[in-house]
Amino acid sequence: MSTPTTATTPENQPLPAAGLALLAGLTLVWGLNWPAMKIVLGEFPVWWFRSISVATCGVCLLALTALSGGRVLPNRSEWPALLFCAIFAVVGWHIGTAYGISLMPAGRASIIGYTMPLWAALFGTLLIGERMTWPKLIGQVCGLAGLAILMGPDLLALERTPLGALFMLFAAMCWGLGTVLFKRTAWSTPVSATLGWQLVVGSVPITLGAILIQAPPDPLALKMETWIALAYVIFLPMTFGQWAFYKIVRLLPASVAAMSTLAVPVIGVYSSTLMLGEVVALNDVIALVLICIALFAVMVVPAMRA
Repeated sequence: MSTPTTATTPENQPLPAAGLALLAGLTLVWGLNWPAMKIVLGEFPVWWFRSISVATCGVCLLALTALSGGRVLPNRSEWPALLFCAIFAVVGWHIGTAYGISLMPAGRASIIGYTMPLWAALFGTLLIGERMTWPKLIGQVCGLAGLAILMGPDLLALERTPLGALFMLFAAMCWGLGTVLFKRTAWSTPVSATLGWQLVVGSVPITLGAILIQAPPDPLALKMETWIALAYVIFLPMTFGQWAFYKIVRLLPASVAAMSTLAVPVIGVYSSTLMLGEVVALNDVIALVLICIALFAVMVVPAMRA
């Protein structure tokens, strides 16, 4: 997901009901994605889960592009950029989050995962010359403070290495870097096709890793709830979510679209509590508040100014 920058709805006009309904649905779908992935990873090997979900989502997005009459094949000159985006935004993000969620509570994982805009802002300053404004700087400070509150106790206790949190942090940084690489390229294809090709290309090394590293799951041994959660992850958060986000950007002001990001980790934390029985501690709540403030400063404030 990249920061929205355009919208067709003037600020003095009523917001379209279709856009608001789509926004509410997308926020809920992305928030529930975290406990759903935790359910899948309870039985599914990490690499096979990501191989199946990434490849299927990529093919679905390309098919949607073709059915809507959009251009599917990118220009030859765009393939190197597409490859780099796939390495970071697909392989790094999806493998990192899968390992992270399998090693820590899904709610806490969602908080760390949604520090992505902070890393995107930092990489944007370093790589493409975007200005580090005061709101972005405040966001960086609040985000790092939230991470310190989440990860600090485990880092101080030498006998506990926060592997899950480190995987999630690595994944968020990969997503942020992939987003900046995506923004610096002028793509000739619609967003759905560009993202579809990134997923398809990224699925190749993930599938090779699955074949070499892990035994495939036994379909007959999987619980029904695992199959339902797997279908949910593939077709709602990944396929529908990618399409819906960019549809929302066209229907609603950028500030409204960006605001939805604040609710995703909140829903991720509390849906994990309801569905998985995870305990929300005080430091989780404080970290969540700080990271939501950081997201507001990095995403919403610039969009409102624009």
